[in-house]
Amino acid sequence: MKIVVLDAKTLGDTPFDKLQKYGEVKIYERTEKEERKERIKEANIILTNKVIIDREVMEGNENIKLIGVLATGYNNVDIEYCKEHKIGVVNVAGYSTESVTQICIGLLMELTNKISKFDQYVKTGKYSHQDITCVEVTKIGKGLGAKVYYYSTTGKHEDQEIERISFEEMIKTSDIISIHCPLTDKTKGLFNYKVFQEMKKSVIIINMARGPIVVNDDIAKALQENLIGGYGTDVFDEEPIKASNKLLEVRSEKIVFSPHIGWATIEARERLFNETLKNIESFLKGEYRNRIV
Repeated sequence: MKIVVLDAKTLGDTPFDKLQKYGEVKIYERTEKEERKERIKEANIILTNKVIIDREVMEGNENIKLIGVLATGYNNVDIEYCKEHKIGVVNVAGYSTESVTQICIGLLMELTNKISKFDQYVKTGKYSHQDITCVEVTKIGKGLGAKVYYYSTTGKHEDQEIERISFEEMIKTSDIISIHCPLTDKTKGLFNYKVFQEMKKSVIIINMARGPIVVNDDIAKALQENLIGGYGTDVFDEEPIKASNKLLEVRSEKIVFSPHIGWATIEARERLFNETLKNIESFLKGEYRNRIV
């Protein structure tokens, strides 16, 4: 088996040398768009975190047997092409739940409590020169003891402990909306300008899913027009974020970014890689494990 890792740098110091027990391994720190076809031409197993593996790249390549996505989301792989050509696709779900939660809460706390603002307030010496009075900030769920509801984009998820509501009720009544669904044809552009107009002006939106689920220019406009209370995001339409992104034009404390790091704690990366090894082992044995295709 010939194995190629296309963007090892995204997983930091992960011990990719462990892949050698499965065959010949080539490891690339990064792979640019124009380099993809050449780098995968002899590979039987392709491992990718963010590199896009589309029809154009795979066309005519009969060597590919398995694509292992080093993530939960697999929208960077042309699933239809893989189905047509019987190419297996596997992912790793649930490996980063705890770390994503940490970043999600961090973004929420920054938007509601403005910790970095007050950090700078002290560091610049303003705290020592004048009094400061804090008007009560929203009591976030009474110390995170908020009433929690959920909306399922697929309609398949059931939780006996949490009340499920419709999308319409969610956008009209929620104080905080945290997005964690996969990017699909149904969820792409789910949160747009029309939806923002229906929300409370105080609502805070946290996006820990995929950038295109929220229409980038629409939420930038909504923030500038004060239609919503705040936006914290760990994901973007294009990553890394481009200088032309409209969100960068929003000069406001109502917006907070993190560079898609919700999944990337040491513990999460270890779980991700270990699960990937198990996926490969199962595939080589002819077994189905975490199979998308």
